[in-house]
Amino acid sequence: MIKRVFLFLLLASHVVYGDFQYTLNNTNFTISQKEYTYNYDRFRFNGDYTHDNYFFTFIGDGVNYLGSEYVNSQSFKYFKTLKSDTTFKTQSDFNDYNNGSFYTKLYRLYGGYEDGKNRVVVGLQNITMGVGRIWTPTNLFNPKNIYALEADEVFGVTALSYTRYLDDTSHVRVVASQKSDDSFKYALRYKAYLDFADFGLNLITSDTTKMIGYEIEGNLADSGVEVRSEGAYIKHTLNMLTQKEDREFFQAIIGADYGFVNGVSVIGEALYSSEKFSTNEMLLNLDSEILSNLVNSNFYTALSISYSFNIFLDGSLIYIESFNDKNSRFLSPTFTYTLNDYNTFVIGAQLAYGKSGSEFDMLEDTYYFKWSLSF
Repeated sequence: MIKRVFLFLLLASHVVYGDFQYTLNNTNFTISQKEYTYNYDRFRFNGDYTHDNYFFTFIGDGVNYLGSEYVNSQSFKYFKTLKSDTTFKTQSDFNDYNNGSFYTKLYRLYGGYEDGKNRVVVGLQNITMGVGRIWTPTNLFNPKNIYALEADEVFGVTALSYTRYLDDTSHVRVVASQKSDDSFKYALRYKAYLDFADFGLNLITSDTTKMIGYEIEGNLADSGVEVRSEGAYIKHTLNMLTQKEDREFFQAIIGADYGFVNGVSVIGEALYSSEKFSTNEMLLNLDSEILSNLVNSNFYTALSISYSFNIFLDGSLIYIESFNDKNSRFLSPTFTYTLNDYNTFVIGAQLAYGKSGSEFDMLEDTYYFKWSLSF
């Protein structure tokens, strides 16, 4: 199916009046963990069509996993169960072969209209909310997973999104998203610049969730330090062992960014949650729309440092500390070498430290080599 769409878009670019641009990208990971080493490869087609004020985007993937030990593991069996919360399938069935497994995926498919005052988008898209770099407690649509190798690779949602630009510094956005059970999730967002910072108010409602949240982001006294905060009061119906249970809690982040003249950039962020959730509660709610908000600790801190050694080589480190009965920590160092406009190479690791029974003690150390080819 996706191959046919690729061909259609390529042919349509020559016969339809408008501007059609496309990119091809292949991302390849060689990943080593304690129990197995395997290869992950994703070939991505990204096509963008624009004509006057109209636009259309299609992103499709072909994904392959290679490594008999991994594709036969419990981790991969769990991965196979993950699906987008949409009314239609966004990926094919897994096609297993001797040492691997392959599937195709519709990553994004949306179109819309935009002028100086309005922006309308309909289709499989990414709904952005929040100002956090590490955590975004107000984003109940497409929250990223900072502990994943590709934190921003998240399922899309089928939604109608409308933004009205009130003036140069303020806008209102409404969202209606349909979930896999045919129910709807609605959002309202107002954001404006007031004197010294951007302020935002977010409201989300669905059959199982009610949320009210805020966003603040601005420059600290013209110092070059960008400070930000976001928070959310959430009421959600959780699945428990014998019944459903309503839980109410508050989560908030506070953070700051600063870029030094020598090429060093620093991001600091802290997350507070009035409630913490057990591993069993998380497992019972894997399909919950607030899964990313179900945290093991009441308090976390994070520090991200990046440095450009030269125009070819960059290094970064993410450090996260979980404060609990037993503290634990997560580190992710990476080195990125950009050969040219087409080839990028990354060597990285994800390391977890903590006493037995602590949050990050459950994670396995991961080492990887990534090659990204774009053309």
